[in-house]
Amino acid sequence: MRRIRLAIAVAATSLVVAACGGASGSSGGDGALKLGAWYPLSGPVAASGVPSEAGARAYFDLLNDSGGINGRDVEFISEDTAFDPQQTLQVARQMISRDGVQAIVTANGTAPTEATFPFVLEQSKVPIFGTYGGSTAWYEPARDGLFGTQALYEDQARVAVSWALEEGAKKIVIVRDDPDAFAVVDDAATETIEAGGGTADRVVAKFGSTDYGPYVAEVKKKNPDAVFLVLPVPEAAAYLNEAALQGLKVPVYAYAPPATGALVELAGKNAEGFRAVSLTLPPTSDDPAVVEYRDAMEKYAPKQEPDFYSIANFAWAKAFAEILKTIDGEVNSESIIEAIESASDVQTGIAPPMSFSADGHLGTHAVVRVEVKNGEFQTVGDFVSP
Repeated sequence: MRRIRLAIAVAATSLVVAACGGASGSSGGDGALKLGAWYPLSGPVAASGVPSEAGARAYFDLLNDSGGINGRDVEFISEDTAFDPQQTLQVARQMISRDGVQAIVTANGTAPTEATFPFVLEQSKVPIFGTYGGSTAWYEPARDGLFGTQALYEDQARVAVSWALEEGAKKIVIVRDDPDAFAVVDDAATETIEAGGGTADRVVAKFGSTDYGPYVAEVKKKNPDAVFLVLPVPEAAAYLNEAALQGLKVPVYAYAPPATGALVELAGKNAEGFRAVSLTLPPTSDDPAVVEYRDAMEKYAPKQEPDFYSIANFAWAKAFAEILKTIDGEVNSESIIEAIESASDVQTGIAPPMSFSADGHLGTHAVVRVEVKNGEFQTVGDFVSP
């Protein structure tokens, strides 16, 4: 009986240790490093989620075929959330409690990802790196375990409307969706426009709208010099097509989300001259790092055309891997956080250089201006910060 009680006690202790190891994101020895991510692979913003997942996965497949991280493969686990916060939280619980991921890398969505913070960052102490999305409140002040790799939407808005002002626009109409996240971008754009001597007005659309006839008609009545779009890809394309139909011919600028090949496909010739800011070099660039990306997409994601979403997530996955390569010893959530906070001038050749510190968890504020010329996005100048 004593032996039986001892065996039960040992088993119970083992379960506790295993549970603690899962919560802290232990790598579990020399096996594969487990990384997780969630994306809207269905629903109204799947146009960003599908290529984002493809880009990150293509990089990790390339990495594994090249020897992994210090000889260890990466097991990249991704799930669909349909851009729903509650569903995202359930996915996060599953990834950490069941799959034992050491980090969340290249997740997609501001509101969905924020819904996971209490469980992922505070309770489980698992880091989140390179979310497509985010807000100033995420990084000012720095939040334990949360690291950004893209210029904030507010930064993107400031650069985009500054571009419009530089090109002579004085009266700019902001067209945005109704959720609060879009209103924050609107506020940053308005402040920049007014500081630059211009005036800002707005038209607010219902999120997920497909009929942009009434919204374009409202813009037309305001008689703007330029329009700034804070819309996802399908709606930005719907705006461009409807503007052409109604004969509204004013320059159109946008923040980074609509800067993707999907917009050119959906808007066709109506996308010509469309200006936006981008988080990375265009996927058509001849830069060697971009060529590597295109080759990886052709090999590992042949059904997915190269675009701005996939190249951005490819670059952020690459940045994360470069940081992990600096870890000498056990790879777990704690050592990953320490490595990121010590990382400086992380180069991908695709995105702007990134630097982090203990109190600076946003790696960059820079974007590059792009414009649709002859059916594809081309860079206009170098990376620039607001």
